[in-house]
Amino acid sequence: AELQSTAQAMVATGKGILAMDESHPTCQKRFDAHNIECTAETRATYRGMLVTTKDVANHISGAILFDETLTQQVEGKTFAEYLSSIGIVPGIKVDGGAKQLAGSPDEKITEGLDGLRERLENYKKCGARFAKWRAVININESLPSAGCVRANAHALARYAALCQEAGIVPIVEPEVLMDGAHTIERCGEVSRRVQLETFDELAGQNVLFAGMVLKPNMVVSGLKCPTQADAEEVAERTLKCLSDTVPADVPGIAFLSGGMSDEVASANLSAINQRAGSSAPWKLTFSYGRALQQTALKTWAGQDDKLAAAQEAFALRARLNGAASTGDYTAEME
Repeated sequence: AELQSTAQAMVATGKGILAMDESHPTCQKRFDAHNIECTAETRATYRGMLVTTKDVANHISGAILFDETLTQQVEGKTFAEYLSSIGIVPGIKVDGGAKQLAGSPDEKITEGLDGLRERLENYKKCGARFAKWRAVININESLPSAGCVRANAHALARYAALCQEAGIVPIVEPEVLMDGAHTIERCGEVSRRVQLETFDELAGQNVLFAGMVLKPNMVVSGLKCPTQADAEEVAERTLKCLSDTVPADVPGIAFLSGGMSDEVASANLSAINQRAGSSAPWKLTFSYGRALQQTALKTWAGQDDKLAAAQEAFALRARLNGAASTGDYTAEME
């Protein structure tokens, strides 16, 4: 019951999940782009700026934290305590990152299962109610290999089972990367195969589908593909893939933004919801990182006097993506 109620809260109507779980190297890279010193203090200031934005809980249902952030302070409370106090479900990234898959130099396997049971127990005590594990699937004419898909799906399933054992909702994220020149048709083929394998492994590990959230890629053209599919085609192919792979018991699907721009991420999500209407068995929402944060980060640029303007930029993107999650976003709202 706890798992199901938490999962339902994470995909509440008109809301989505803020992914602010960037690792130190990723955060360093994004801060460097705006000449911001990357320290524990500046990371806490930036993330605190996001979660203290006025009325943020109107459009954000959950927030994925990095290990460091879970116990850092914002307004005299830990981030987990503060988020809970304003009605946002706190979550935690628990994977150990994607490493080279042995025997396949162009593919990755996500590590972090060793000691995960004990870490989850501690995270639950610190206030985390859900977790996230990301699998990274490279795609081209010959990739991914069957071994890569199987290994990542199995790791996702073992992680999800351990989460549910600890009373924590797993976000299952099998990401087929947007990088490359592949067509939208190829993305659809690979996404379908990856998701089928993932749910087969989840079933094998006795994961409760009603107590998890899927975080997949949309079915899109590769970033270097000369033909870029429009939002209507993305919606059609994404929904076809999901209808073939995702059990109706899953309460919600929170899409990742990958390399999409702010506007494209919102437009695609809205088109998916418009096409699905009320017929989809799952909520269709967002779990965005860059597509929620990048304008706010650029606006802030590490300057205290720009915090309020950065919060306004973040509030706008949260509001627009909230609208997209019910199919009500239009480009004129930008």
